[in-house]
Amino acid sequence: MSRTHRRSAAALVYDSHGHDEAPRVVAKGYGLVADMIVQRAKEAGLYVHESPDMVSLLMQVDLDSRIPPRLYQAVAELLAWLHRLESGAADDPLSTDLVVPPPHPPDAPGER
Repeated sequence: MSRTHRRSAAALVYDSHGHDEAPRVVAKGYGLVADMIVQRAKEAGLYVHESPDMVSLLMQVDLDSRIPPRLYQAVAELLAWLHRLESGAADDPLSTDLVVPPPHPPDAPGER
């Protein structure tokens, strides 16, 4: 099976209250690694969003690197989806492929 037909997954982290200028890619992989990323995210209660096009772009970003400016708009749309999900307006809270932590740390709910 070629790389283009294997499942892929990427995980982002973004601390809007910290020193992060942009979200960072903190995990990415193909096949079994992708499956483990998604499984561990779900076990940790993180949101998982399916977006093959986004994952394809994120797979080009070096691990632990900030996303490039050309991806800001796409990631902003993802964060808007996350906000809708948290407010109860999203349809599909747990799909697959893209792991996104909630935007607020557990010890500071609702703080912006």
